[in-house]
Order: sequence, then C-alpha cells, then structure tokens
Amino acid sequence: MKIGIDARLWGPSNGGLGRYVAELVAALQILDRKHEYVIFLRRNNFSACPLDLAAPNFTKVVADIPWYGWKEQLALTPLIKRARVDLMHFPHWNVPFSYHDPFVVTVHDLIMYHYPRAEASTLGPVGYWCKDKAARLVIRHAVRGARRILTTSEFTRRDIHETLGVPSGKMTVAYQAPATFRSPDAGASFSAPAARSAEMPYVLYVGSAYPHKNLSGLLRAWQIFSKKRGASWRLVLAGREDFFYRQLKESAAAKALPNLEMLGFVSDRELPALYANASAYVFPSLYEGFGLPPLEAMRYGVPVAAADRACLPEVLGDAAVYFNPEDDRELAETIDKLLTDEPLRRRLKERGQERLKQYSWGRLAEITRQVYDQALK
Repeated sequence: MKIGIDARLWGPSNGGLGRYVAELVAALQILDRKHEYVIFLRRNNFSACPLDLAAPNFTKVVADIPWYGWKEQLALTPLIKRARVDLMHFPHWNVPFSYHDPFVVTVHDLIMYHYPRAEASTLGPVGYWCKDKAARLVIRHAVRGARRILTTSEFTRRDIHETLGVPSGKMTVAYQAPATFRSPDAGASFSAPAARSAEMPYVLYVGSAYPHKNLSGLLRAWQIFSKKRGASWRLVLAGREDFFYRQLKESAAAKALPNLEMLGFVSDRELPALYANASAYVFPSLYEGFGLPPLEAMRYGVPVAAADRACLPEVLGDAAVYFNPEDDRELAETIDKLLTDEPLRRRLKERGQERLKQYSWGRLAEITRQVYDQALK
C-alpha cells in the first residue's frame, strides 16, 4: 500500500511538531520495507529531510503550501490526490475540509480548548476569535473523519474523549522520545556564555514562550529565589525568538530580573552542551500533550523539576520533582531544593536514566505502522 505523510512541518525549527515528524520519518525508514511512502515537504525543508538509500520505498514530493491558511484548505487535497496514496497520515490536526479519502491523524493536545487566550495570538480580538472558531471546526473534522487517531499520552486520549466525544477505542497512544541529536557528545561546540562559563551554574528551560508555558510564573519565582540565594545561579531560557519571547524579554527588562539569559533559538548541534552543562532543568507548563524537553534534559543527566499538571506526571513518573505551577513561592522553593539537596539530585539522575528506557522512536514508529495497517483494513 502507498502511505502519504504530511511532513511540511518537518524539522526542529518548527518546535515539537517538527521534531515529531522528523523522528517518525527517520524511524519508519529503518522499520518498514513493506509499504510505499510519499513524504510531502515544503521547499525550505525538502533537501534537509534525508531519505535512506537503503529505503527505496520512500520518495519525497514538494508540497510548498503554508499550514493553517486558505491555501492549505484549497491546494493540499488535489496535490495529495495526484500522488494516489491509499492512506494519508496528518501528524497534526490541520486536515483540509476537502480531504475525505482514508487518513489517520495525530492529535498532540487540545490546548485551544483549555487555554483559549487572545494574548496567545498576534491577531486582534476579532481575528483571534475567527481563527479560534476555524481551528475548532478543523480539529472536529479531523477526529470525526479519521479512521484512527494517534495521541502522544493517555492524558491526551482521555482529554479528546471527554472534550470532543471521540470513542477511546478509536485512539492509540504512541509515546515520543528524546531527540536523537546529531552529536551525542556534550562537548565544547556550544559557544554561548551559558555553556562555556564555569563561574556561575545555571537553571535551564528549553521551549516556546506561549502563555500556557507559564514562563512569566517562572520569572516571578526566579525573582523570589534570587532574593534568597543572591547571584549564585543564572536562569537560562532557550527558544525561538518570536512575538511571545520578545514580549517576555521586555517584561523581564522592566523588572530588572537578576542573572537571566535569553539565548533565542539554539540548534541541535548546540543543544547537547546546553543541556549537559545545566545544574537543573525546570518545566513550569500549565498544559502539555507530552513534553519532550524534560526527557532531553534527563538524557544528559540533569535533574528535573516539573509542574504537576496534565501529562507530565504520566510521562516523567518518579524521575522528577513536582510543584504547583500557579504558586510562585512553591516553584522558587522547588528550584532551591533541586539545586541544593544532593541526595535528591543523585536520586533523580538515576531515576531519569531508568525512565528513558520506556521511550524510543523505534517503538513509536512500530505502533504507528500498526495503526496504518488497522486503518488500511
């Protein structure tokens, strides 16, 4: 059978979704020689997406269509139909209304239903309202029309069932895994002050600055922590410099927060060193469908503190220390404990290595292939 994968979001520059698509395509090339695959890509990631010469059943097609817009609704379906696929995999919920052939869809989260904040958009109130309503219509079309639905946690499967009324039996959980960075060595290629300076250790956050990520709460907690510990540690934030990061940077500058570094986007070549040199990793998010960065930190032996929300206790288990993300003082105290309690740090590092054994992209690809076979029947 011929299976298409909408890989227009391929690549780490597109955040967690882009990494999911990249790792899935790479793992399927190793795993599956039975089906034929067509990988649909934008022009800007077409050459960057590698196809294994040992996997001749994989081909690439240019689908230079932006996501979330009217062009996606009008032009993507005819392009897919020309490829004559038997099954299409949309790794995000943005399935065109006009697509009615067999497909499976991955739904990572339902953030729009639980944190529908106008400030999470650069549009005005009217534009945001229209965009939100359109997105809800698209996701309902996706989950109703799909033959099978993939989710990345049991939490998200329950959320989809309770929020959208989708039968649990229509959904399959396939856990993600830490990124396979090009350089497994956490060595000296990273040139930013955060990694090369041994004079002041740092607490790290890697990820976006969307409002539900609660970085404003992290900055308030850091202010409390700094009053107690002074200039002993830095807080380092890494993530693509977009509207929300610039907004956060302006807020931090106005408050004159001490020992804060905002690095902007950090490449996969540099991320290993950034993780490995951190004293602790903190993840204050209010809502997640999976949450890859804490697992990436564990991979480099960094103890993790995470919010006790959504899927995070499910994914991280006993390998993290948890806090109420809406209590700034508790977050500050948790950071302090994570940095100063050596028995706790050792325990979390050991548990982190054990926890990582539960996750692999190969396992995700195998489950995904099983879902393809179910859908094709």
